Amino acid sequence: MQTPHLTAAQLAAMIDHTFLKASGTPDDVERLCREAMQYHFCSVMVHPCEVVRCLRLLAGTPVRVGTVAGFPLGQNTPEVKLHEIRNSLDNGAQEIDLVMNVRALRAGDTALVRDEMSALATACRDAGAISKVILETCYLTDDQKRLACRLAVEAGVDFVKTSTGFATAGATAADVRLMSEAVAGKAGVKAAGGIRTLDDALAMVAAGATRLGCSASVAIVKALATPPAGG
Repeated sequence: MQTPHLTAAQLAAMIDHTFLKASGTPDDVERLCREAMQYHFCSVMVHPCEVVRCLRLLAGTPVRVGTVAGFPLGQNTPEVKLHEIRNSLDNGAQEIDLVMNVRALRAGDTALVRDEMSALATACRDAGAISKVILETCYLTDDQKRLACRLAVEAGVDFVKTSTGFATAGATAADVRLMSEAVAGKAGVKAAGGIRTLDDALAMVAAGATRLGCSASVAIVKALATPPAGG
């Protein structure tokens, strides 16, 4: 695997700086936004209830505000998911990461999965927002991952994403490579879940990731910006 040649600024521009823990304080969200501004991350990714606040904190900056729907299990009804999506878009969210209905895909209900993805893509496109669908790859076979990617492309989703970070495993370079090949340039690939080091991040980019979801974003970018000892 060839290590990609990226500057710290280029890598930062690929990162969704993420705070999706169940616990936390208002100070944590403020720090997230300050770090996103300081390091020029692509976006902050927060729970729906923090969207308005983050938009206010990031007003006048290029940092985007993203949120999640159907998170983290993906087992809500399509109607509930669509309400979540529209509510977040109405509140100003600029990116939506929707958790796919994993059980439906595994059971062969491709119509339900495709319809959910299409509803996401349409709502986001109408609002000028970016759509991403989370596959939760650790629960899928390789053929099921390819199928999910194909359905996402057919639905017009902007990105396919590996993981929520709340399942039994997160992103792997092998899954990113498979997804990148499956979408064939017709959608971006977001790697998320367990990306904690610079080596992790660069491995995902080398495998084909065009966006990264990280909570260790600052440490990752600092590691790339810091010359090696003796260098």
